[in-house]
Amino acid sequence: MNEALLRSLTPSVLAILVRRGADFAAAEDAVQDALVEAVRVWPDDPPRDPKGWLVTVAWRKFLDATRADTARRRREDLVDEEPAPGPAPAVDDTLQLYFLCAHPSLTPSSAVALTLRAVGGLTTRQIAQAYLVPEATMAQRISRAKRTVSGHGVSPARRARGRFDQPGDVATVLRVLYLVFNEGYSGDVDLAAEAIRLTRQLAAAIDHPEVAGLLALMLLHHARRAARTAPDGSLVPLAEQDRGRWDTESIAEGVEILQAALARDRLGEFQAQAAIAALHADAPTAEETDWVQIVEWYDELARLTDSPVVRLNRAVAVGEADGPRAGLAALAALDVSLPRHAAVAAYLHERDGDLATAARLYAEAAQKAPNLAERDHLTRQAARLNARRCH
Repeated sequence: MNEALLRSLTPSVLAILVRRGADFAAAEDAVQDALVEAVRVWPDDPPRDPKGWLVTVAWRKFLDATRADTARRRREDLVDEEPAPGPAPAVDDTLQLYFLCAHPSLTPSSAVALTLRAVGGLTTRQIAQAYLVPEATMAQRISRAKRTVSGHGVSPARRARGRFDQPGDVATVLRVLYLVFNEGYSGDVDLAAEAIRLTRQLAAAIDHPEVAGLLALMLLHHARRAARTAPDGSLVPLAEQDRGRWDTESIAEGVEILQAALARDRLGEFQAQAAIAALHADAPTAEETDWVQIVEWYDELARLTDSPVVRLNRAVAVGEADGPRAGLAALAALDVSLPRHAAVAAYLHERDGDLATAARLYAEAAQKAPNLAERDHLTRQAARLNARRCH
């Protein structure tokens, strides 16, 4: 069974059902039922047109569910309107579905969760892990979001349009796309390339500097992907990466897109993040990185977002630009409960020569690591320093 194919077809099949008049929640349920049927049937009888097969089966599942509805007249209209089986339209509705999931009636966190479930194809468990909440809590959040987008309590005519007449907020769509992109690096699912494809489409459709900034940021990060892990799967820190393995074409494209966006003088957080990534990509070696300018961009980013995570990353940059003690001073103003705070403190203490404190903090950070690869990396760092102290 080609799970990647099913994942890629899911959003367009869902969008087709919504466009035909199915409310979002019922359509999503019908698509999930069709996917289960595909897993059962396809290995023995693969269809010539997988998308058309899924649309046909999902629509029939939806109609079966609709027959149990009390709105008999609407049900009969839907049955009469059932399209004849055949090839599905080639139109890509995925971006439109992103905007539906970023509906103004939803909170940003619910919009992200719903999009990752309905469009990104992530499981509820994976989304719950990303949000650091119990799976049951996330399941309830997604269920409420589906009911909201489905238009319960609105007129049948408006519900039939699937609320496509109310586009979501661009900023929410960008946050969704970036989270999908980052999820693509987790090793559990690979959505980075799909996020870039969708962001390219969005940039072509919307003249917005932050859309361009996000696309530039994705390209600059994606360019380093081949060098991020060793052959054994272990993490390779940025300073130790083989820069000869970076994708120079993606870097050049990302820098060009970023420069055009910055020239419009409407700075946003994704443009600022892309500028930091561009400075890293521009350095021939780690030692030649322009850390002073990176600190300045982190100052801009902190002004735009007031994010503790940004200030945590800024402390690292300050430690590189002005020395580890300056970095530790910047870190002292932040809450120690921040994710990766211990890892940053360990790095700065090591730079300052305090190996005992650094080793202890690396071990502490390893216990809090969000994934196995990061935990193993931090554990090795602690072991390395402990070995040095013993000699």
